[in-house]
Amino acid sequence: MTLTRLPTRRIGPLTVGAQGLGCLGMSEFYGATSEGEAISTIRRALDIGVTLLDTADVYGHGANEELVGRAVAGRRESAVLATKFGVVRPGPGVGAGVRGDALYVRRACEDSLRRLGVDHVDLLYLTRVDTEVGVEETVGAMAELVAAGKIRAIGLCEAAPETIRRAHAVAPVSALQTEWSLWSRDIERRILPVCRELGITVVPYAPLGRGFLAGAVRSRDQLEEGDFRRFGLPRFSPENLPRNLPLADRLGELAGELGITPAQLALAWLHHQGPDVVPIPGAKRRDHLEENADAVFLSLTRADLAAAAAAVPAGEVHGERWNEQSMRFVDR
Repeated sequence: MTLTRLPTRRIGPLTVGAQGLGCLGMSEFYGATSEGEAISTIRRALDIGVTLLDTADVYGHGANEELVGRAVAGRRESAVLATKFGVVRPGPGVGAGVRGDALYVRRACEDSLRRLGVDHVDLLYLTRVDTEVGVEETVGAMAELVAAGKIRAIGLCEAAPETIRRAHAVAPVSALQTEWSLWSRDIERRILPVCRELGITVVPYAPLGRGFLAGAVRSRDQLEEGDFRRFGLPRFSPENLPRNLPLADRLGELAGELGITPAQLALAWLHHQGPDVVPIPGAKRRDHLEENADAVFLSLTRADLAAAAAAVPAGEVHGERWNEQSMRFVDR
């Protein structure tokens, strides 16, 4: 159990705990949920210095923002609230399209503020880039929200290097949220160098491979019927999951040798990538939150880091990180 508050990091003008909390699973996508435990988890996160709380307008069709708002009521000054807009999600899937026009930006922000029950959001992300609208228009509208005091910092998600540069030329981009973990290393060649050149903090989502790197998924039978890993993520398909299991086994063996859990090893590997990296692992329960937070304090040697990377070689990962439809909206 973490007894010491987490050290802090900078995201543009914001000071945040070195690790954040992804709140999506508290409302949907990852099986059964408990609002009471979710609220207790968020409040425990604030107690130990996990201050960056990540949600989005489409998580639970707005219900997740409302849940986060209830959890931080009376403790707003302790929380750094990050939410996202841009994905159009009329039904149960992960989304049907993207909007980034200025009118939609303003409307989405007001709707998020209402659901969260706050007068400003600390970090507002564009969830996916709208290729029908210049990113200059989107970020220009977000800059107006900064000037109006509605948001404090601007973020992008899953954006291509040139898009990041164009956006940053309009207004400072403080964060890029993208998938990054031992088994999702795509950003390292082209995107990470641009973020570092421009001083943009990287906020990795799914840093535990959606539970896989933690050793939590050994069979599809473990996944509930509505769990989107069953239908939206090729790495968990009936063909690919058994082929990927040796990766989790090797990581688990190494973690055992180090006396830590596989989840802690995967997170510690990310923390050692630099002080400009703030992972946001999801957790629905306090025990998982605390296990994850302890990873911040781990010290790995160069040999440990190399061994972790060697346990999960990119060339041995089977399946794309998103399905074909969703992959069309990344690196745009």
